[in-house]
Amino acid sequence: MSEPVGRVIGTERRPNTPHEFHFWTGADAAVGIGTLVKAEGTGERPATAYGIVVDGASYTDLETALHDYVALGGEPAAGAAAGGTRPEVRTYTAAVLRHEPAEPLQPVASGPVYLLTDEDVAFALRMEGYARPGGTGLPVGLYAAGGQQSPIFLDADFLLGPEAAHLNITGVSGLATKTSAVLFLLRSIFEHMPAEKGSVAALCFNVKGPDLLFLDQPAELGDEDRAMYRRLRVPASPFENVRYFAPYKPDGFNLNTLRTNEALAGNVEPLVWGLEQVLEFAEVLLTKDDVDAKADALIEFIRERVVGRDFDELPTRHHVGTFQELAAWFEDVLRFCEKTDAQSWRTHHVATIRKVRNRLLNLTTRAKGLVSNDASASDLPWGEFRDRGVYVVDVANVEPEAQELIFARVITEARERLERNELGVQHLVVFVDELNKYAAADGLDTYVRKMLLDISERGRYLGLVLFGAQQFRSQVHKRVVGNAGTALYGRMDMDELATPGYAVLSPATKARLATLSKGELMVRHPHFAQPVFLRFPRPACMAGREGVRRFEPAHDLPFQDAVARHLRRLDPALAANDVKDAIAGQDTDEVLRALHRVQQLRPQAPLAFLKSLLKQKPELEVVPPGKPGRPRLMMDVPEDPYA
Repeated sequence: MSEPVGRVIGTERRPNTPHEFHFWTGADAAVGIGTLVKAEGTGERPATAYGIVVDGASYTDLETALHDYVALGGEPAAGAAAGGTRPEVRTYTAAVLRHEPAEPLQPVASGPVYLLTDEDVAFALRMEGYARPGGTGLPVGLYAAGGQQSPIFLDADFLLGPEAAHLNITGVSGLATKTSAVLFLLRSIFEHMPAEKGSVAALCFNVKGPDLLFLDQPAELGDEDRAMYRRLRVPASPFENVRYFAPYKPDGFNLNTLRTNEALAGNVEPLVWGLEQVLEFAEVLLTKDDVDAKADALIEFIRERVVGRDFDELPTRHHVGTFQELAAWFEDVLRFCEKTDAQSWRTHHVATIRKVRNRLLNLTTRAKGLVSNDASASDLPWGEFRDRGVYVVDVANVEPEAQELIFARVITEARERLERNELGVQHLVVFVDELNKYAAADGLDTYVRKMLLDISERGRYLGLVLFGAQQFRSQVHKRVVGNAGTALYGRMDMDELATPGYAVLSPATKARLATLSKGELMVRHPHFAQPVFLRFPRPACMAGREGVRRFEPAHDLPFQDAVARHLRRLDPALAANDVKDAIAGQDTDEVLRALHRVQQLRPQAPLAFLKSLLKQKPELEVVPPGKPGRPRLMMDVPEDPYA
């Protein structure tokens, strides 16, 4: 056993209790705020108490400052010249983590105090039951003190479910390494996820610049970081299976992302939705003033009775599958009302019909680039999510309304497919940054906030896990942060630490939180009786700013060049001039419809497939992703019976 670093003391004013004890050390002891220690009792029934240091003080034999002033003749340098011989003792307060034996629960007895070994750390934090080979332990970082580095593990059952779930990380922007911590933890999950818990994938929303756009590119790591990876048994390599998705810019053919450099293999797949994908979430883009009870009833009628079905209750038969076809249906309804001089149609007033028509058809303008006016559609690979795969949806440069639509539809679709066991994996980690914005404690009760609340409260039963991050935990909805079984804290702002949510922390712990450096975190976990400080290595994947510097984003291209770039991503051997020759003189909308279909199916010969689609002209309707069946020819529209 190592030498003790101090001894437990109990005074009349500061007695020891079952949940707290005090001890003294010498001035040179390797003890500080956050250090893990154990106090070993003596006597016939010795007991050991494990604790974490939460406060400290230093004492000398001086009664007042005046005594030291007089002794040194008012010269501060005189103390240094004298060798600093005045006796000094340091005392620390430790919050108890665990007692051995657990019963009877008694105050901590006097005895020597020791620093912890790896085995002691595992026992003190109740990790011995799951942090064993083949267990559910997931390395999250290293506890370092007194020259000792001990791995810290989270329990997969309490991070990914079913016992508890969800992770929340807080810290000031740029210094708290929130994104880095999440990326390292995802790499740890992919490496150490127990086989019996099944498959897992990650769905990440990139909401800030290029933060998550280079997860498949290696980072330059130092020797210290690589040593930490080896100690934690996590590969120091980027994610192997990453797919990127982004909507188009309003022009319809340049992708709205910073990951556009052609040197990146695979690059980005377009995210384009049509009427059937968007209509279910129309309320995300429509305000309560837009949609009252009457308008909502009409929208529900359109969802249930019109879209995707043969509608023959008008003189002209309709099959509505696109916004263009919906516009034709509305015109037919309004024309019928005008011809028959009716003020309503199927209990829906004409004014309500006009209002809903304007609001719905305006969606293609409000979310242009994401919402397609025709049948073109390209989506995430629903039903085909791969184990240990990462799916990044880039919404950083998208308008706020379109951002909310993407959040709402993607997460709702993922949840519904997990319920039906049709996603492709059994567990899905959803990473959302800036929860201050999307799940604010106050403000409007938006569709996205309702959805995030639903995930935090019901997701663990489905295998849907929310990894959320924000600068100010106090400004996020209490039910979102309260349902997070694990919490990480990076460097904190003192104003944030002054809010009531941090009242349980000691002043010394708050002071350390306010001065943490990059790579340092405080972690709270259901197995840990107290928060623990740790270090973690830099992610082995390239940071966003470095990625943009090394892979400079390409400029927006003219139409023909942009189409050529899209096809060359599927087949790098294609010559750009061959693509331009194939689409020369073709209608732009027809080419875009065909291009979206090519990118959806990813054929081995993309240019040949594009040519075959263009030969079928606009009569070919693109089957939306996930919908069974073959492309069908649009029915000829009969002549206007009212003409």
